[in-house]
Amino acid sequence: MQKIFDDCYALDRRCYEKFDLTEDILMEHAAMGLKRAVEKAAGPGSHILIVAGPGNNGADGITLARLLHGDYEISLYLPYGARSETAKIQLDRVQQIGLDTVKTLPLNADVIVDALFGAGFSKPLDIAGIDLVDALNGMGGYKIACDIPSGIDPQGDPNPIAFRADLTITMGALKKALFSDFAKQHTGKIEVVDLGMSRKLYEHHTDIFMLEKRDFNPPTRSNLASHKGDYGHLCVVAGKKKGAAILCGSAALRFGAGLVTLLTDHIIENIPYSLMQAGELPENTTAVAMGMGLGLEYDPIIVKSSIINSDIPVLLDADICYVPWVETILKECGKTVITPHPKEFSALLKTLDIDDVNVSQIQRDRFGWARRFSDAYPETVLLLKGANTLIAHECAVYVNPLGTPVLSQAGSGDVLSGLISSLLAQGYTPLNATINGSLALAIAAARYKGADYSAIAEDLIEEIRWLVP
Repeated sequence: MQKIFDDCYALDRRCYEKFDLTEDILMEHAAMGLKRAVEKAAGPGSHILIVAGPGNNGADGITLARLLHGDYEISLYLPYGARSETAKIQLDRVQQIGLDTVKTLPLNADVIVDALFGAGFSKPLDIAGIDLVDALNGMGGYKIACDIPSGIDPQGDPNPIAFRADLTITMGALKKALFSDFAKQHTGKIEVVDLGMSRKLYEHHTDIFMLEKRDFNPPTRSNLASHKGDYGHLCVVAGKKKGAAILCGSAALRFGAGLVTLLTDHIIENIPYSLMQAGELPENTTAVAMGMGLGLEYDPIIVKSSIINSDIPVLLDADICYVPWVETILKECGKTVITPHPKEFSALLKTLDIDDVNVSQIQRDRFGWARRFSDAYPETVLLLKGANTLIAHECAVYVNPLGTPVLSQAGSGDVLSGLISSLLAQGYTPLNATINGSLALAIAAARYKGADYSAIAEDLIEEIRWLVP
């Protein structure tokens, strides 16, 4: 798990004031990190194009040019000149070693380094900037962004377009803007460069965290004398679309739940042999999942009262977001997880009278809206689905950036519900169940060997069997 910050200005100031590390020292370390990335991507004598902006992000690029000069063919392009004092100093140093800037943008290069605008970018790109970024995106070669792809604003939105990097080398610490859904197709792989000290010293308190594969803690079994009752009994409420409940229940079984029962008022034909059916909530139920395929007319009154009276952990999804009684569950139950996608989240915010916002507004500020919900319902764990899944609980937000297009398929949300509720049934806390269920789905999708468009929900369930610590 790594820390994420809104920005790094306060962290840099702390370096200057507490550790006597100057801006010049931090810049040298930033450029060295870029240099190592270029060296991994480029062969001897390769053509390196560095497009540097007028401020300190551009100064990082100019410093990089100095470090690479002599070993590579360098084209240093400054379309806006050097305006900040630091950029002017670095440009003078480059010129002192005999490297001149180029007057026009080369047609191609082996490696392209975008050092135009960093995390401080806020105004929209002008026409010249749009044309330049568009030209860079159209080039071949390996593309590296310095700190953050140019054109990405502090909310993580292209403004109006952005550089598309294969690799983003971000300086000092991870920034929140790198983890918006819109930014994901622009950042490529993200790596952090130390700025003259360990990140443990550079970074301080934050309430945003990036999840990693190593955070995954699956439900291993160590008791040699165990039986199915030791691993929980999940009840899945089957509503209008029974297939959603079957997928949820099947995923829960695959992820270690000892028993799974589909709660239904009509017998469901041809369900997997390992799933059970019942007309009322079994007495030994340890968790409930409902909402997937429920329908807006179905009101499981008996289930709701049982959940509230017994404090059974409950996962809520999909159609639950549209019905008024979701508020009762969230307020009365102490162990709740809710897992909407952005459209469902928009409906949920309106249903709960938090705000009336559309999907576009949510997507432009996913962190902000996740916090708004969490402030209103601090005991509930929210999982907001997306390219970068957000998990909000109390004052913290956790980002799962491991999702892939494999998950853009009907039924993957039902599988996720099954994974999380399986862990709830097995005794995980709501937050840990949500984190580990989310990681399990992302890792399973990454392991899928077929074409990325071809995976169906059942394929994801099958991949779960191979997820070992």
